Amino acid sequence: MAKKKHKQHQLEALVSSVGSRGAVAGPSAKLKRKVYEGELRRLQGELVAMQEWVKTSGAKLCVVFEGRDTAGKGGTIKRITERVSPRVFRVVALPAPTERERSQMYLQRYVPHFPAAGEVVIFDRSWYNRAGVEPVMGFCTPEETGRLLELAPLFERAMVDSGIVLVKYWLEVSAKEQTRRLERRINDPRKVWKLSDMDLKSYSRWYDYSRARDAMFAATDTAWAPWYVAVTDDKQRGRLNLISHLLSQVPYKPLAHHDVTLPRRQRAGGYLQPELPLRYIPTPF
Repeated sequence: MAKKKHKQHQLEALVSSVGSRGAVAGPSAKLKRKVYEGELRRLQGELVAMQEWVKTSGAKLCVVFEGRDTAGKGGTIKRITERVSPRVFRVVALPAPTERERSQMYLQRYVPHFPAAGEVVIFDRSWYNRAGVEPVMGFCTPEETGRLLELAPLFERAMVDSGIVLVKYWLEVSAKEQTRRLERRINDPRKVWKLSDMDLKSYSRWYDYSRARDAMFAATDTAWAPWYVAVTDDKQRGRLNLISHLLSQVPYKPLAHHDVTLPRRQRAGGYLQPELPLRYIPTPF
C-alpha cells in the first residue's frame, strides 16, 4: 500500500511539473548563439562516442519522442542525428496505417522497426498515438485507448527484458508558445508545409490533450520505462538538456583519441585532365 501511495505521489509530481498549461519556470535569458553552438558541438561529439559504443557492444537503444504539436520533436531529433551515422541511427516516423495494418494487432506495426544489435532507433511519435492524437481526434474508441494503456507497460517490459534500452521523452510547450509557433508557420513560406488541418483542429483541443497526457503518464510511467519531460519553450535549452539527458542514460565510454597523419598522395604518373564537355553549374554566388 505504501509503494502504491509513493507511486501516486511520483505521478502527481510528474504531471504537476508540466502543469495544465505546460508552463515551467526556467532561465529567462536567451542563450548566446556561440554558447549554444559550442555546447551542441560538444554533445554531438559525445553522441558519436555513444554511437561507437553501441556498435562495438552490440547495444540496442530505442528512443521514443512524444509531445504536443510544435514542441520541437523534429528539430531535436535532427540535432541528435545530423552528425552520426545513418547506418547506426534510424528515425522511424510511421504514416497513417494501411488497411492491412488496421486489421492487425495495434502494436504489431511497430515491432519490425525495433533496433537490432548495434542500432539506435528513434521513434518520432510511436504506439502512444493511441493514447494522444487518436482519442483526442476521435480516431479510436475509449476502449481501444484503455487497452493500449493496459498493454504498453507489459509491451515495454518485454522490450527491456530482450535487452533494449528504452528511453521515453515527452516534449512540453506552453499554450502561449505553441500559439506563437503556429502563427510563425502560417506566415513563413518555409514552414507552411508543417501546418496541416489536423494541427489546427488539435490546437483547439488543448485541454483534451492535457487530460490524455495525464492519463498516459499515470498508466505507463513505470520503473522499467519511465517518462522524462523536456520543457521546450526555449528550443535551444530544450535540445541541449534532452541530448545531455539521453547521453546519461547510456553507459558508453568516451572515444580514445589517436593521432592521425594523412598519407602522401600517389604521383600523377603521366595523368592529364581530359577536356570533356563537363556541364558545370552556374556560379552566381
